[in-house]
Amino acid sequence: MSDPTPQTEQTPDVSYDMKEVQHDLEPIGDVVRPDGWKYRERRIGPVVIPWFASPKVQLGLVSFVCFLCPGMFNALSGLGGGGRAADDQTLADNMNTALYSTFAVFGFFGGTFVNKLGIKTTLAFGGIGYCIYAISLLVSVHRSVDGFNIFAGALLGICAGLLWTAQGTIMISYPNEGSKGRYFGIFWGIFNMGAVIGSLIPLGQDINTKTNSTVTDGTYIAFTVLMFAGACVALLLCNAKDVIRPDGTKVVLMKHPSWQSEFVGLWETLRYEPLVVLLFPMFWSSNWFTTYQQNAVNGAYFDTRTRALNNLLYYLAQIVGALLFGYTMDIESIRRTLRAKMALGLLFALTMVVWGGGYAFSTRYTRADVAEKDFTFMDWTTPGYVGPMFLYFFYGFYDSIWQAAVYWYMGALSNSGRRSANYVGFYKGIQSAGAAVMWSLDSRKISYKAEFASNWALLLFSLLCAAPVIFLKVKDTVTVEEDLQGTDETLADVLPQGHPEKGIA
Repeated sequence: MSDPTPQTEQTPDVSYDMKEVQHDLEPIGDVVRPDGWKYRERRIGPVVIPWFASPKVQLGLVSFVCFLCPGMFNALSGLGGGGRAADDQTLADNMNTALYSTFAVFGFFGGTFVNKLGIKTTLAFGGIGYCIYAISLLVSVHRSVDGFNIFAGALLGICAGLLWTAQGTIMISYPNEGSKGRYFGIFWGIFNMGAVIGSLIPLGQDINTKTNSTVTDGTYIAFTVLMFAGACVALLLCNAKDVIRPDGTKVVLMKHPSWQSEFVGLWETLRYEPLVVLLFPMFWSSNWFTTYQQNAVNGAYFDTRTRALNNLLYYLAQIVGALLFGYTMDIESIRRTLRAKMALGLLFALTMVVWGGGYAFSTRYTRADVAEKDFTFMDWTTPGYVGPMFLYFFYGFYDSIWQAAVYWYMGALSNSGRRSANYVGFYKGIQSAGAAVMWSLDSRKISYKAEFASNWALLLFSLLCAAPVIFLKVKDTVTVEEDLQGTDETLADVLPQGHPEKGIA
């Protein structure tokens, strides 16, 4: 397949329209982008908007999809359940067990679907599951529909596995190597802004509710409409084969993917870098602690309006953590290999400090205590609330740093869109399997202290396992030739003529 990008040896005259910049005439070094609306920049006064098929615009679109779909889902989950599940913790646990069980399977094989079906189709289908899940919660408020609730959880697992694999592929394979941290920070910030706004809805509606009760019908209806809008926005995305970076390079893919080639590609990804399995404990633990934070802390100890406030602070902390970590990990004056090791040290320090504070809080109450009818749920006006408030804020901060580090490490191993899709699929599948096990254990009413201890121990063990990958396999750059291994593309397919190999953005 020849490179469709036209080249020029001389810089032609550039003519500007007040509304469009014609990039069939504007060179990027010694190459130019193809004709067509996807590759033209838009100018609004002094502001220049990147071409539609650019990594920045595609990242913005997928961020908005996640803002509307999983962002709103996180807002609901952070309230300690939803629908009848907010009062029946066993139902909430069963729904989440079904959700994360199917998520694990379809997440693990998600890279295969993304590579075969394309980003747009996979994301749009993924968004539908969130709408149906919210509808099931609304129905459960008015009648017992446990079967529908569990079905909706299982369907959401399928859809979420596909959506998150497609999202992760965009985030770690579209940008150049020097931009991956910033891309994560920007995405995570926009995505969690959905949960922030979603948290403001019940906070506003339940501002005077000091009991432990569920949210109103209007809350579920608002979430459903927003989630459906997210699925529609996904249809606006380009597929990876159409994306062109600012330096003229393209995303490494399979030109002629088949179901067979993509299932075989899962094995080829592990064969290419077998030590990636040492990151699997990090994958497993990355959602293990969510159950404890949402159910054993926020859902068990606080009243309705305070849960909503905690939820708001949790996701604000996620935004702060992601932006700080993402931009720090792109500091060009520090070699990438050193940045990788520094991030590992940071994770260890945060694990000791944040979860050390969590241990002190965990000794205040037990599962039996909160089950008592006369148990007094903490309100934000209760003396001593400030300490738990900051703890929950830093739980959110820690979560974002952990997720950012996992994505950054995967992005440091490869720039290939095909291989990245499989890495992200492994991540989301294993992450969700861990979550399914933890939600199942919670449904069996294991003690809160046992849940807490499992989190702290597993996180430290995960960092120990990941160390060999970080010290031995993360390099300062990955060559195009390495990215092309296992695909049917060539240098001519992904690099414009005369382009220096993998320039850093």
